[in-house]
Amino acid sequence: FPCTWFLSVIQNEFRSGKIDLDSTMKLLDKLQIPFDYVHVKHLFKKTVDKRKVPTINIEDFRAIYRTLVHRPEFHELFCTYSSNQKVLAESELITFLKKEQFETEANETTALEIVSKYEPIEEAKKRREISFEGFVRYLNSEDCSIFRKDHKIVYQDMNQPLCDYFISSSHNTYLISDQLIGPSHLWGYASALLKGCRCLEIDCWDGSQNEPVVYHGHTLTSKISFSSVIHVIDKYAFAASEYPIVLSLENHCSPKQQEVMADYLESILGNKLLSSAIDDVVPTELPSPEALKFKILIKNKKVGTLEETILRKGQDSHGETGEIIEEVNPSDEEEGDERTPLSPLSPSETSKRKRESESTPPPRKRPKMKKIKIAIELSDLVIYTKSQKFESFEQSRESQKCYENNSIGETRARKFVKHSAQEFIGHTARFITRIYPKGTRATSSNYNPQEFWNVGCQMGRCICRGFLFTAMQTHTEGFFFFNVILVMWYMLPVVSLATMYSLFLELYLYIATLIFQLISGHQLPRSNLSKSNKADPLVQIEVYGVPEDQTKKQSSVAKSNALNPRWNETFTFTVQVPELALIRFNVEDQISLTGNEFLGQYTLPVRSLSKG
Repeated sequence: FPCTWFLSVIQNEFRSGKIDLDSTMKLLDKLQIPFDYVHVKHLFKKTVDKRKVPTINIEDFRAIYRTLVHRPEFHELFCTYSSNQKVLAESELITFLKKEQFETEANETTALEIVSKYEPIEEAKKRREISFEGFVRYLNSEDCSIFRKDHKIVYQDMNQPLCDYFISSSHNTYLISDQLIGPSHLWGYASALLKGCRCLEIDCWDGSQNEPVVYHGHTLTSKISFSSVIHVIDKYAFAASEYPIVLSLENHCSPKQQEVMADYLESILGNKLLSSAIDDVVPTELPSPEALKFKILIKNKKVGTLEETILRKGQDSHGETGEIIEEVNPSDEEEGDERTPLSPLSPSETSKRKRESESTPPPRKRPKMKKIKIAIELSDLVIYTKSQKFESFEQSRESQKCYENNSIGETRARKFVKHSAQEFIGHTARFITRIYPKGTRATSSNYNPQEFWNVGCQMGRCICRGFLFTAMQTHTEGFFFFNVILVMWYMLPVVSLATMYSLFLELYLYIATLIFQLISGHQLPRSNLSKSNKADPLVQIEVYGVPEDQTKKQSSVAKSNALNPRWNETFTFTVQVPELALIRFNVEDQISLTGNEFLGQYTLPVRSLSKG
């Protein structure tokens, strides 16, 4: 009956005898087959070129369909479990699910659900059997995704303090290109929120007619109004997740325009805005994501303490300002210790400065101080995410409040990871810590956040940075796929980095052994060098995680085949801390012995891998 079913679906389209390329695409769509235009066009052209006419007949279409759909590796698997090589009976399907998909609880009900959902042929459905057509549709479905189905919803305990979670974060969210001359756009915020991002950055500056604007200050990037940004955030805030959002204000506005900002935040966001402490109580630890569902938190510098804010509740603070005095440390602000590509030191200057520094000890300078004026109306909207300048781990231990957050530049943070890892872990166990990219990343490139996640930094700010869809960006999106991720470090004592990893193993997990069989690819993007649909694809399988787990392995090259390359290679990895490990499948086209072209990638947490 597969032939009868197939003809019944397509024969009306061939009433005139032949169809063109557009009709071929529509017919494949009708058959509910995922297809790539380039590959279908190539197969169609290959067929019509033989006859010198731009149409195909019913047999030609059947051949194209079989090439796309009847993959040999699928057929081999099907025949392994089918006694008659035509259908899988209910019992055979159950055996397949148990042996190949590791669904040990699979039963008649499981099999019936699959048949009902994926079998296109009514006769097979009535017999509770699945044909090869249904089997193909099942294997191509989300039910066979490598990402665990039960991890596509929030599955962690969301009742721990907010600092116990990694938070999907962005930097310069409004930029959709580079950091110097590119456009600022509202789509940057909408896109980030639709991807589940929970921390957005807003660079605020004084605008004309008392209207604050958002742009990358002291650059040629375009400007958008602050009010329009808040409207977009209000619209998309909880489209992808119900958990709290942090608006990180990079505030350069005058007190007068800060009051305008506060007014927009309150009037546009309404009840979504967290404008007072829960139960008007000063916390000893941060509230949980569960307690802050559907709330938007403001991250900004704050005048005084949360106690003072609670005491002012209900009072009119219009026109009132407060002052914050901070020490200016160039290395903290936009990574001022990094030389930009526009102003490098010559070798002679470098050598001269080195000799001077070695011969003459630097004079002790009085620290430069700066005064920052904050409108009380804006300050009082900062509840659990007060921006607090980071001085030292010791100072934070002694005097920092639980609701005070730190921002540390990536270069300085990297030094802490290398030289003060145990103190860094102790710090992030208590305080939300954001790592921001150095200012020299003018092209919106992203740093690798894994090394900062490894010491518990909650805001590794490179997700949705600008709109450049880089490999590292997709790496981080794989980490936050569908979920806010629980940080485990908070339960560990403050110890050396080496001891920390061994304790982590003893307290929580087994060492995981991952075995991947790389079978095949299907309808991969073609090479940029190819005029048809060819590529020379290879697959790199990478593990990101604690230093001991980071590794990469590579497949052989499948020559001149992007349509259905076969590898049939097995790779084994040992992962010591699977809770922090990501697996990345990176597909490249080998264009020369020295360089490859990126074709595509997929990243997901090791703990979210599905067997089968």
